[in-house]
Amino acid sequence: MNVFETIGDRGHEQVVFFNHAATGLKAIVAIHNTVLGPALGGLRMWPYANEQEALTDVLRLSRGMTYKAAVSGLNLGGGKAVLIGDPKTDKSEALFRAFGRFIGSLGMRYITAEDVGTTVEDMEYIFQETDRVVGVHPVHGGSGDPSPFTAFGTVQGIKACLNKHYGSPNIGGISFAVQGTGSVGGNIVKMLAKEGAGKIFVCDINEDRVAKAVDEYGAEPVPLDEIYDVDAKVFVPCALGAVINNDTLPRLRCDIIAGSANNQLESEETGTLVEERGILYAPDYVINAGGLINVAIELQGYNRERAYQAVSMIYTNIENLFRIAERDSIPTWQAANRMGEERIRAIGNVRLPYSKRFKDRLSGRAPKQSHH
Repeated sequence: MNVFETIGDRGHEQVVFFNHAATGLKAIVAIHNTVLGPALGGLRMWPYANEQEALTDVLRLSRGMTYKAAVSGLNLGGGKAVLIGDPKTDKSEALFRAFGRFIGSLGMRYITAEDVGTTVEDMEYIFQETDRVVGVHPVHGGSGDPSPFTAFGTVQGIKACLNKHYGSPNIGGISFAVQGTGSVGGNIVKMLAKEGAGKIFVCDINEDRVAKAVDEYGAEPVPLDEIYDVDAKVFVPCALGAVINNDTLPRLRCDIIAGSANNQLESEETGTLVEERGILYAPDYVINAGGLINVAIELQGYNRERAYQAVSMIYTNIENLFRIAERDSIPTWQAANRMGEERIRAIGNVRLPYSKRFKDRLSGRAPKQSHH
């Protein structure tokens, strides 16, 4: 494999490999684009089969973060980190503190947060070594678990989809099929039920989570593979990626696909097929940006009320996306990419190139004069 060619093909600025033998740390940080600001993206811990698999994942995820930050109106770029290891057996304080020291060495180019396989407690260890981490405990001025904000933002996006398709954002009486009832999906079920949703079908690999949704919110349990076949107006994927594919798409009976899972489409071509079937699709990195928007508030001094206000703007972002799709006669997945690219290009043209001379001018210090 040609590493530089692989990185260049995806437009990445920087990829850093970290190794610390004493703690067993093997991590990769990928910085995709910093035109809008420092790259922010979570730390994923996963037992990858090999380093190639880990590199492929971090390159894909970091690129997605660039678009997510851009369409969310944040002054942040896209990055991601992966830590090779089993989160059930390989975690230690020393491991995360070693990672913290490494990302601290990157200066302001990368800021980390929790992701699959990592927790707020893990971020606390990183925080002991660097302030380039968000999603820390509230006692340190952080926001804690981002899941409620991801769920809240997703529900705002669902309302925008309902308004687009049915002419009203009202959830009352609408049926939903929620795939995955974990931290985010469980909160979505709770919010839908609170707003008077009709039937809420649920499935999850964890039977206890399903039981909770049934007992507390009156949801109807469905076997894992049958969630695609239920008669529900809105399909809400909140678990695995690539769940919308050539096998599942013909089975869907919904009018709308709007959920929090990352990389829901098996391919971009699948997104076009969704459009051709007349199903309204809310691109994942636009609708599930609530967690990112929430932790980004920490960089300005965290305020929970301000965070909810900022996340509620996902409704407007989804509306803007639909307008671009209609304006350019393109599928919504393509409109989401265009929305992010247009903002990066516009702001990139505004911002002055960084230089030592420019920094001195801002601070009021005159640069040294050359006498040559």
